[in-house]
Amino acid sequence: MVREFTLKGATIQELKGMSIEDFAKICSSRERRALKRGFTDVEKKLLTRIRKNPKKFHRTHAREMVITPELLGVKLGIHSGKEYITLEITPEHLGHRLGEFAPTRKLVKHSAPGFGATRSSKYVPLK
Repeated sequence: MVREFTLKGATIQELKGMSIEDFAKICSSRERRALKRGFTDVEKKLLTRIRKNPKKFHRTHAREMVITPELLGVKLGIHSGKEYITLEITPEHLGHRLGEFAPTRKLVKHSAPGFGATRSSKYVPLK
């Protein structure tokens, strides 16, 4: 049996029909405050591009933008500081920020030291 996704008791269809003010009421306090302030110019520009062509892949630097129901199903490229991380917005992403899904730091995996790491490695033959 497949469970239908709900966010604080609201189904996806109800969420899509909500205004930004109504959606903000069911978000956490930080996101509610950001939505109450309104979107920045960069976020407004991104929303107009998405409304014009929702099927197209859109790239953005707006990592602080709150994910609203209007963005469901959209494919975005979120800038991580070096490259664009591809993300398709699903219902589980609602109420979070875009930057949460594009990490800016890579995991460091430590292993054996490389060539030239110590004074003794200077005398190791290369062949």
